[in-house]
Amino acid sequence: MDSRTTVERAQRLKQLHADHQTLVLPTVWDAWSARTAVAAGFPALTIGSHPLADSRGAEDQEGQTFEEVLAAVRPIIAAVDVPVSVDLEAGYGQKPADLIAGLIEVGGVGLNVEDTVHSEGGRVRTTQEHAAYVAGLRAAADEAGVPVWINGRTDLFAHAEDPAAVLDEAIERLRALEQAGADSVYPVKIQDNDELLTAVTAAVSVPVNSTAHPVKHDLERFRRLGVGRVTYGPLLQMALTDTMKDMLGPWAP
Repeated sequence: MDSRTTVERAQRLKQLHADHQTLVLPTVWDAWSARTAVAAGFPALTIGSHPLADSRGAEDQEGQTFEEVLAAVRPIIAAVDVPVSVDLEAGYGQKPADLIAGLIEVGGVGLNVEDTVHSEGGRVRTTQEHAAYVAGLRAAADEAGVPVWINGRTDLFAHAEDPAAVLDEAIERLRALEQAGADSVYPVKIQDNDELLTAVTAAVSVPVNSTAHPVKHDLERFRRLGVGRVTYGPLLQMALTDTMKDMLGPWAP
């Protein structure tokens, strides 16, 4: 993909976030799912690490190398004419500049980056460390001249026995990510908790991303709670898996 197209798609993704009160970005994993989502009317997509890994017989949580992920997402991005963001987990041990360079080279214009470092035993980055990594991504994207959309994710709620007990720490982290240059923030595993979603959306001025199930959740609820962006994580693929099992079941021997 030429650099002009990449920049145009990045600018388009930024505008879509501004235009939609809750921007829904279907999470896809191959060219077929990407084309299907675009045909359904969606103007931008995300590629999820979990469904991508499942589609390739690999493990989530950086069970593929950065080079393998880039090789896998390149044909997906090329298969559609809309902006595509890529879940790059904790960065695969790459320096921010190298992560941005690889993403841009395959035509990606957004990324998701989390604070659980899988290559280091699943430790969680400190608030300052994660913010510094995001700041490095922002600087690298600016240097490259591509306004890459950075979705800064935290797993603090996911790791906590009592998610409410880490609310203050999570808000501090989300605010630090915003100050570091994240365009949106993503506190995972609170999609079913109205109180926590309301608290985090009120605490930052950038869009808050929430995971959603395409059948079990209601988009209007997310709008009411102030969620600015919705992605599916592995849940779209899982929903299709359930449907496929139901469809094939009567034909099984």
